[in-house]
Amino acid sequence: MQDEKLLFQTLNDEINNKGYILTQVDKVVGWAQAGSIWPMTFGLACCAVEMMHTAASRYDMDRFGMLFRPSPRQSDLMIVAGTLTNKMAPALRKVYDQMPEPRWVLSMGSCANGGGYYHYSYSVTRGCDRIVPVDVYVPGCPPTAEGLLYGLMLLQQKIRRRGNIVL
Repeated sequence: MQDEKLLFQTLNDEINNKGYILTQVDKVVGWAQAGSIWPMTFGLACCAVEMMHTAASRYDMDRFGMLFRPSPRQSDLMIVAGTLTNKMAPALRKVYDQMPEPRWVLSMGSCANGGGYYHYSYSVTRGCDRIVPVDVYVPGCPPTAEGLLYGLMLLQQKIRRRGNIVL
């Protein structure tokens, strides 16, 4: 009994001093989260068409472990594609708040990034980052499917590099 306590105390001290096991668990969790991203579409304009192209057979998002989910409660990535109006901004925030942690946002296209062509319009929000925190910006009007795939791969790298576990 005393030997077991001593063994557990020694093991606990090793884990606390080196942090080796926790680091490895972080890497495994990051790898698993990056390899199973479930995006939710928030298509507001023409960029949504390119987002649909990315899910089709030519570009095949499924090979990256991504599967579009219909509900925010089942998804961990929101792809905002298109012009965000002032009327739609509260709905965007409400949907974002319904997503479970950890959650990420990808802003797709010039209109979602900063208002785009309609930047000076009275009814346009000048970027979805004023409403929700954005992790990756994909530029273009509209961005190509390859651009969106590249943005998704950047997000996967960002998830893998995260050093903490979010429970």
